[in-house]
Amino acid sequence: MKKILLIEDDLALRENTAELLELSGYEVTTASNGKIGIETAMELLPDLIVCDIMMPEVNGYGVLQAISEKEATKNIPFIFLSAKTEHKEIRKGMDMGADDYLTKPFEEEDLISAVESRLAKSILLSRLGNQGASETSHTGDRLNNLAQLKLFFSEKGQTTSYKKGEMIFNEGEPSNRIYLILNGLVKCHKMDEDGKELITSLYKKEDFLGFTSFLDNIPYQESATVIEAVQLAWTTKDTLKSILEENHTLSMELMELFSDNLTEIKGQLLHMAYSSVRKKTAQTLLQFAEILGKDTEEPIKISRTDLASVAGIATESLIRTLSGFKKEGLIAIEGRNIRIVELKALQYVN
Repeated sequence: MKKILLIEDDLALRENTAELLELSGYEVTTASNGKIGIETAMELLPDLIVCDIMMPEVNGYGVLQAISEKEATKNIPFIFLSAKTEHKEIRKGMDMGADDYLTKPFEEEDLISAVESRLAKSILLSRLGNQGASETSHTGDRLNNLAQLKLFFSEKGQTTSYKKGEMIFNEGEPSNRIYLILNGLVKCHKMDEDGKELITSLYKKEDFLGFTSFLDNIPYQESATVIEAVQLAWTTKDTLKSILEENHTLSMELMELFSDNLTEIKGQLLHMAYSSVRKKTAQTLLQFAEILGKDTEEPIKISRTDLASVAGIATESLIRTLSGFKKEGLIAIEGRNIRIVELKALQYVN
């Protein structure tokens, strides 16, 4: 059984994360601050370390520096777990030698995926011996994971901004660029035979946008329009293709990301095909609230047309359903804004 050291000062998060890892088959040891974490790492010699950044005694950067200076611990895979989402903070952690960087709040699947991939890579490199040492370098264009790829986009890619309602690319245009969303919200959409817009997916901060095919020079298969003002970083498809050809671990992580996206799309299609109008409306409200990062106290400012398009129902049906939700006390409607009042009740609408 693989041993994981979890260093986190927040008691609730520490216990919940430890339980999640234990349920996934790992032996977990915890430490409540950086100083204890360093001492535990030296004594335990775990197979992997998951560490918060903002902690008393010694912060996460100090922990990473300390274990990197010791021969016995310097090669232990290290994952930062932090609420710090600025690229400069991620860059600092990666430059110090971290293997991955997860931001709070994180999805359970993201944590387990990061742990599994780091442990698998560690095993592979240990089999290769010193030959693999150069592949752990974070210098130049050697990119080992998605966090480093995103840093490449933000630091070396071209940046551009779009206002609400502006088109980023149109269906049928040459698909020469791949984008990373630095801020904002984007919808991808197609037109059906009757001229009705159908939203195929929503993209938020830290999402990639514009993937079609690396092998074939096919055009964009959908259009992308800004819902909330966005800042994008982009690079050419040929540049990204060259990076992936030389970084096989990164290629596998990107494939895993695409697989997860396909699973989400399949779920969305099933939801649109078989759910009632009420359930479609409720789930779409919850989806927008999650993507926009809104809690139940904050209003969701989104057009009724976009809501209806994502839900796969007529705008008139959506408006009637929203009125019904308002009468039931599930939501509050303030002009064009919608605020979720009863979150749990909305989750169980049929």
